[in-house]
Amino acid sequence: MVVVLGTAAIAGEKSWNLGDPHLNVIPRTAQETARIAAVTALTSDFSAPQRFEDKPAGAATVRARRDADAFSQPSGNISFKDELTFKMGNGLFRKLWVSSPSSTLASDGLGPLFNARSCQRCHLKDGRGHPPENAQDNAISIFLRVSIPGTPNDAMADIQGYFATLPDPTYGSQLQDFAVQGHKAEYSLGITYHELPVTLADGMVVTLRAPTYSADHLGYGPLHPDAMFSPRVAPQMIGLGLLEAIPAQDILAGADPDDLDGDGISGRPNVVMSSVHTQPMLGRFGLKAGAATILEQSAAAFSGDIGISSPLHVAGAGECTAAQSVCQDAIHGDSDDRVYEIDAEGLDLVAFYSRNLGVPARRGADDPQVLRGKRLFYETGCTACHTPSFVTHRLADQPEQSFQLIWPFTDMLLHDMGPGLADNRPEARASGSEWRTPPLWGIGLTQQVSGHSYFLHDGRARSILEAVLWHGGEAQAQRDTVIEMPTKDRDALIAYLESL
Repeated sequence: MVVVLGTAAIAGEKSWNLGDPHLNVIPRTAQETARIAAVTALTSDFSAPQRFEDKPAGAATVRARRDADAFSQPSGNISFKDELTFKMGNGLFRKLWVSSPSSTLASDGLGPLFNARSCQRCHLKDGRGHPPENAQDNAISIFLRVSIPGTPNDAMADIQGYFATLPDPTYGSQLQDFAVQGHKAEYSLGITYHELPVTLADGMVVTLRAPTYSADHLGYGPLHPDAMFSPRVAPQMIGLGLLEAIPAQDILAGADPDDLDGDGISGRPNVVMSSVHTQPMLGRFGLKAGAATILEQSAAAFSGDIGISSPLHVAGAGECTAAQSVCQDAIHGDSDDRVYEIDAEGLDLVAFYSRNLGVPARRGADDPQVLRGKRLFYETGCTACHTPSFVTHRLADQPEQSFQLIWPFTDMLLHDMGPGLADNRPEARASGSEWRTPPLWGIGLTQQVSGHSYFLHDGRARSILEAVLWHGGEAQAQRDTVIEMPTKDRDALIAYLESL
């Protein structure tokens, strides 16, 4: 099989060969390319749903359940054999890890520092995490990333616009608020909010909550004076394999870093080093697109969030740094008979599970109010970042993701969202005010799955409307249009988003 490489010839930047070496791609024919361009073109007809619009994941779409398991179903087109593989991956995703030494050898190795004891503890029901509800609530599905300025290594030195960073010398790349017995946690998360009222054109006042974060009760001394923080809430898990299967060349085709078309939108690709493929690749996963593949994102979470070693992160002490000698010297789950706390097979199973979490079918796509909201979504210019549809690669060994028309509503690019949402911490090519456009599929089921309706990278928005009103920077014009909308139009727009 031949792998199709995508080359980005972007104005003002060098051309990069950012193909898809992680995928076994069957090249498209010229006829297929023309068909894809036609089927993914933006519509101007809002009288009825587009063909297949009610199936956001193509043949992988699953029935929209009415309970909290709506995000926990396998791809709708998965085989019986692979459904068993999915269930084994689910078992590892839900596994509660314990500290070493333990009689349960397959489950020991937790920490010594950690944010959660399982993947499921952060991604509850495979949905979104949330900030603490009150002083008594825990911060188990939100944490602070931390880094300091650095110097780019040779592999990334030629990537224009790359921000080199290093882990904090004492606390590493993220702060862990739990520790196994006999060890100190790194910190506790402090959040305070102040209110920002926004008055809409119809007189309705929406109060936004602006957070301030602090790293309290530091367990290992002061942070580096140049430490930069970024709060992160666990995102929903659905459709990840389909996002991974979008051709890099199709994502790069939407980039317009110099806004040559004059629409005020300047999407940029993130470029990150792949530890598996040992080359710069298109960033796709994480809130700033800081990981290239699902496998690498999964391995990084095992190491940073749970303190579990794997073939990609070999340290049995997880995120413990050289400055945390007691943590480094602790007993962990690696041994002569068990090289890693989760081995390559286990990591592959978790990646397979993550790749195949199904996207629920649309609800009410033909409802007149939803169709009216769709027209407003398009006319307001929201599709400039939230690209409605793509067609995935033809894949020789991933039939669930192969050649599917999908509707994720993301361009997978970085956008400057203005000072209101800035974390002021860069990540690869993402500046301190840039974020990857989040997919919108499943957004209307958040309350049902997660038990809350908190959105954005840190969960500050308590509704879809609040999330829209936080938009700034490249999306300032769209935000202002929503503020000026008549009540019926705004309600229709929200109804459309809730149908996704």
